Amino acid sequence: MRNLPRINTLFVILFLLSVSVEGSAQEKFKVCADPLNPPYSTKNKDGFENKIAELFAKELGQTLEYTWFPQRIGFIRNTLTAPLKDSDVESNDYKCDVIMGVPEGYELTLTSLTYYKSTYVLLIAKGRGWDDITDASQLVNLPLQRQESMKIAMFDRGPGTTWMQKNGLLDVGIPYQSMSGDNDNNVAMQIAKDLKAGKIDMVILWGPMAAYVTTENSENSYLMIPMKSAPDMKFDFGMAMGVRSGDKGRKEALNKLISSKAESIEAIMKEYHIPLLPIDKQAVRKSND
Repeated sequence: MRNLPRINTLFVILFLLSVSVEGSAQEKFKVCADPLNPPYSTKNKDGFENKIAELFAKELGQTLEYTWFPQRIGFIRNTLTAPLKDSDVESNDYKCDVIMGVPEGYELTLTSLTYYKSTYVLLIAKGRGWDDITDASQLVNLPLQRQESMKIAMFDRGPGTTWMQKNGLLDVGIPYQSMSGDNDNNVAMQIAKDLKAGKIDMVILWGPMAAYVTTENSENSYLMIPMKSAPDMKFDFGMAMGVRSGDKGRKEALNKLISSKAESIEAIMKEYHIPLLPIDKQAVRKSND
């Protein structure tokens, strides 16, 4: 009986330790991100997704923590759904909890409300004989000799390539990979360098990436022409944040922040000169279950 106070004290200590560990996990805003993916995220934390993550962590009173992994095949498996391990025993905690940018309704995650919407654009370097182009449709109707002189980047997949195929322009495309696998350059960085070097003169590129190119090559000027969506060809897309399937509490917390901090989010994105479109009212009201 004399040992009961000691046993009770031990139970109290263990309970407090467990509460402390649980509390420390809740005090972290754990983001899964690519360390070399401007303008979205970088290990220097100067991408627009980094800035929005900082804003959210501050609002929640949490410490921002990153799990870095290249955003290519296997990204979800190696970050969002990868459990932490302690002495080779799986824990109930994960490497990270939030992906700052996924498409609306992304099937591999539970998605938040849409927090921005952008579009693909036709980006043309000025002063190279293409300054008369004001709409992408003009490229389709150019004389054959002028079409054959185009130096336009063409990715292995994406709506830009679909548009080129539909309009018979694949033969004049200069091929690029959507996922470069390059440890020194992501796609936006490579396109910026090749435009500057004159290897290409134009590209159909996702809005945030096009914005990065124009700001990276500040000495050059560009025509940025929005691509027009049609019933059979979509160029504008909404972007949300992704959490693990079933993590509805975290999703709702993100939804509240997206709604309450909408002006701050827009201000951050405007600093990066990203072409933004109005978010559909339905996208504001709904996200996947």
